[in-house]
Amino acid sequence: MKDYYAVLGVPRTASDEDIKRAFRKLAMKHHPDRGGDQSQFQEINEAYNTLSDPQRRREYDNPQPHIHVQRGPMPGGPFNFDDIFNMFGTRFHDAQQPRLRTARIELWINMEDVAQGGPRVISMATAAGQGNAEINVPPGVVDGDMVRYAGVGPGGIDVVATFRIKPHPVWERQGDHVVCDLSVSVWDLILGGSVTATTVTGTAVNITVPERAQPGTLLRLRGHGLPNRHTQRRGDMLVRMQARLPATISPSLLEEIRKAQGQ
Repeated sequence: MKDYYAVLGVPRTASDEDIKRAFRKLAMKHHPDRGGDQSQFQEINEAYNTLSDPQRRREYDNPQPHIHVQRGPMPGGPFNFDDIFNMFGTRFHDAQQPRLRTARIELWINMEDVAQGGPRVISMATAAGQGNAEINVPPGVVDGDMVRYAGVGPGGIDVVATFRIKPHPVWERQGDHVVCDLSVSVWDLILGGSVTATTVTGTAVNITVPERAQPGTLLRLRGHGLPNRHTQRRGDMLVRMQARLPATISPSLLEEIRKAQGQ
């Protein structure tokens, strides 16, 4: 068994915040979009998926059988779901029929899932029986949102899902808006130019960098953020310019720069 604590570089007594901070730092460093190693990033993500979920962490520290998510594409197109969920409570709600009426689950999803939503099949084992529950993730769902799915569970029980959103190594959510850093050549910042960025839904978009832009400048792309669950209007994508120095600079250019600076 892999030592997930060692992968994240935290002690076994690490708090949830310690684990989250360690994941963010390592994910930013090793994310493939930033030139990191894909397999190493997957290992980091796997460790975080396990240790950030209380139930899965307990099961990892004290191995025992657990409920799992059925993976695989659903009708309507592939989704990049890397879910974790934990069955954590059931109640009897029908006094005349003393049987399980509602199952509650905690379902972890990615930022990409928030942006697109879509169908999901969950394998469940409850007092009402075993089977699959098919639910639909609402686009724009917010961390902590609870959604009831009537009669979709084994034996026709209701399923109440509490959605949890996993931190993303690139995107920061601000309501319906998303913010990310984009590495831009220092020459594009000085002279202006066009650069390509990827939206939270995976679409490539062109961004015009204005001449003499300062590092840290925020450029807004309207309508490329997250959908609002209630209005379905999309927020904006905010891209923060970060300067990237060229790997090599010719001696003649360096000399011209020195002259321009009066050196």
